[in-house]
Amino acid sequence: MKHFFISLLFLAVSKFSFAGDLDSLRMKLKNTQNDSLRAPIYAQLAAEYLKYDTISNRVKRMMYQNEALINSMQALQVYSKYSDTTGMRTAFDYLSKLYLKQQRYSQAKWFTLQSNNLSRIKSDVPNIIQSLKQLAAIKNALKEYKLAEQDINEAAYIASNGYTYMPDSVKEAQTKRLLKKKNLTATVKMKKSTRKSTAALTAITAANTKKNKAIKADATKKLASL
Repeated sequence: MKHFFISLLFLAVSKFSFAGDLDSLRMKLKNTQNDSLRAPIYAQLAAEYLKYDTISNRVKRMMYQNEALINSMQALQVYSKYSDTTGMRTAFDYLSKLYLKQQRYSQAKWFTLQSNNLSRIKSDVPNIIQSLKQLAAIKNALKEYKLAEQDINEAAYIASNGYTYMPDSVKEAQTKRLLKKKNLTATVKMKKSTRKSTAALTAITAANTKKNKAIKADATKKLASL
């Protein structure tokens, strides 16, 4: 019984704290006129609502998720306006988590890819790994197990070996060089194979010619003896 009352007290305090934090943030948002300073407040509001989107009451859970979505979108809009890529990535992560919880996988994947792309541009290893894990979770939910495994393997590789951002132009140049090298190797192998085949064919032809001459000579000899 004692534990039960302690649990109830904890829930009441948590709920009061949650409401207090939200009221404080709403008041702060109302009193903030500078547009660029409003974005982090929107993000904080989204983070607060995200803490309580796992409650058993379905109606309240959906309400909290919806509020988190609205505030994440507001934050993203302002962060984008001022090209704040760190803030944008935070908003992308919130939106990805929310859409995954709502089983809206296409949206969840899109926002995760945006977060991953920004993290790669910034060479932010922890967030690259985190976004790859999120991608894997989404793909597992879609039963794309092989694709999910690729993301997990890449995350593990980056965690072990580090990550250095490589521009697409460099990647394309490396890919072209690699392809050229592979084609050259294949051409050399083909030429060697062709030479071997030609040599073998020449040897067979010579042997057949010699055999035919011997047969012809033997037939001529037999014909002369008649």
